[in-house]
Amino acid sequence: MWCRLKDWRRIATRYDKLARNFLAAAQIAAAFIWWIN
Repeated sequence: MWCRLKDWRRIATRYDKLARNFLAAAQIAAAFIWWIN
């Protein structure tokens, strides 16, 4: 799962400064990846 999440630039580079924003972006990306498969 982390390999697929790392394809998203925002997640791979830890673009967000706040942990809650990073977690929200990771959850959105994970839901999107799950929905596609």
